[in-house]
Amino acid sequence: MIGRGEDPAALVEDALVLLPHLGGAATLVDVGSGGGMPGIPLALARPELQVTLIEADARKASFLEHAGASLGLDLRVLNERAEVVGRGHLRETFDAACCRALAALPVALELCLPLVRVGGRLLALTTESRVVAAGQLGGGPAEVLAAPSRLRSHGLVVLVPKVAATPRAYPRRPGVPARRPLGT
Repeated sequence: MIGRGEDPAALVEDALVLLPHLGGAATLVDVGSGGGMPGIPLALARPELQVTLIEADARKASFLEHAGASLGLDLRVLNERAEVVGRGHLRETFDAACCRALAALPVALELCLPLVRVGGRLLALTTESRVVAAGQLGGGPAEVLAAPSRLRSHGLVVLVPKVAATPRAYPRRPGVPARRPLGT
């Protein structure tokens, strides 16, 4: 599901800037996976990594299942909204969460941090450097690291460690985080 004019190699390169930041993670969730970036390249680069892709769009989720099977990857694809998954049995179970082009950073924090276990981390590929509300969601002080690629010459990785459990109030109901972002 690569858009017109997008260079597939550049998309993969952009996803792989997260590799050095995964540390010893054994489980990873890619929230709002879309066409599989960054989850699928990370699964290919780290075959031992258990990768779960969350995608609300049924057509994209179907593509992700097909792509994973075609590549011989043991991926779990969830065709569900992140707000719903973040309140279910997968809450606070992943070593790491990642996202790319999911939403504005405050929204991405609310959608991803509830999925990360205490001691894990969120890795957000972004061009934003203003991190707000991470503490409200159980996150610690964020590191904003330069991570340029051919796609994003001013690209950043925002790394947020999970230092406390996310309060039960988060994530809020589907659609609310995007309509009323925390800290803005």
